[in-house]
Parts: sequence; structure tokens; C-alpha cells
Amino acid sequence: MIEAEWWEYDARDEFVDAVAGDIGFIIESALEARKDCLLALSGGKTPVAAYEKLAKQKLDWKKVTIIPVDDRLVKVDDPASNVGMLAKIFLPRGARVVPLGADNKDYRQAGAAADARLQDLPWPPDLVLLGMGEDGHTASIFPGPDFDAALDAPKARRAIGVMPDPLPKDAPFPRVTMTKSAILSARALMIALTGQKKREILERAIEEGPGSRLPIGRVLAEAEQAIDIHWSAE
Repeated sequence: MIEAEWWEYDARDEFVDAVAGDIGFIIESALEARKDCLLALSGGKTPVAAYEKLAKQKLDWKKVTIIPVDDRLVKVDDPASNVGMLAKIFLPRGARVVPLGADNKDYRQAGAAADARLQDLPWPPDLVLLGMGEDGHTASIFPGPDFDAALDAPKARRAIGVMPDPLPKDAPFPRVTMTKSAILSARALMIALTGQKKREILERAIEEGPGSRLPIGRVLAEAEQAIDIHWSAE
């Protein structure tokens, strides 16, 4: 049974403040306990304002490492690059931002390189922050030929290359993504989303559990930690 707590906000500003505040608390707790912190953060438009708010907090950013939960195989300066967005926000604060992938046309090779990169980091992440698309995908776990591989990869495998089928119209790129087991290894798991439609999709996915046809339902079904869901109507 998925243990999820919903945090609901009527205004977008309240949502941004809450998400930034929660991530900041996790960073502070990790630094106090282990002297370092590893965050896996999702891309997309929804959390950007929260990241910008978070970056203004006075934290020991030099001890914080940030990775994208997933990324498109594009150049870092491409607007579609998740690591490019994260680097722009957090590098000036002194954080270490580690890319998952690059513009490698061989997405399977890119996945192997991403996995090797994550193997060198102190594991597990203190936080994995997930988003969700209106098709129910999370991270870059999409329906397609690599769907089962991303869901059922061995626990030791932290990242994999994937080719969504069909490719999303707004971002038609092969991807690298953290695997389900890597996502679920996190000390804390958080979801940030907006809009009534996405809420209804997530509620259905949670209710369906392991039998869900939605990627996020399949991922969350095996979560052993409590999940904080931040949702704004706007």
C-alpha cells in the first residue's frame, strides 16, 4: 500500500515556497547528519521557480551534489537540457551539478555512461523529486521498447538509456533516466505537480498500484518510504 501525504495549495506562490522549503530542510538535515547531500531533481517547467527560490537559501552549497532524475540527449546549452537548467540555477551557488547524459546518438551507450557516473556518487540520494506528465510518465520512464528495462533493472543499476515510443512532440529526444530501483532507493521521495488533470491521473495511478498501466503507478507501487506530494491547483 502506497503511503502518500498530499500537501495542497490554492496559490502557485504557496506551492513554490513549500517545495523550496522542504528541499532546503532535507539539505540541512543531510549536511548535519553526513556532511554532504545528494539531490536528484526533475526537470520540466513546474519546479523551476521552486529551485530558484531554493538557491537563494543560505546553505553550504559546496557540500551539495545535484543530478537530474532524467535528461534528454541534447547539448547542455540546449533549452531542453535538464542538467543545463539545474547548472544555471545552482552552479553559481557553489553546488556540484553532475550530468546524466550528453548529446550521444547511441542512447544505450549513453545510459551505460550515465550509470557509471552515478556509481561514483555517494548513494543513496537524500531526495528524489519527481514530476509527472499528463500521460502518467515520471522521470523518463515512458511506454516504449525500454519501459520494462527501466522498471525491472537490477537494484545495482542506477541509470539506463531509453527511447520513448512515440517520442513526445514537445521534446522528441532519446533519454537517459534513473531506474525505478534507483528512484526508490532515495531516503526521501517527493512529487511536485500542478493542475486538476494531473492530480486525477496521479490519484488513479496510486489507487491502481502495481497493476497500473501508468508508469508513475508502477514506480510508486513498490515505494517503502512515505511520499510527500505537493500539488497546486494553479
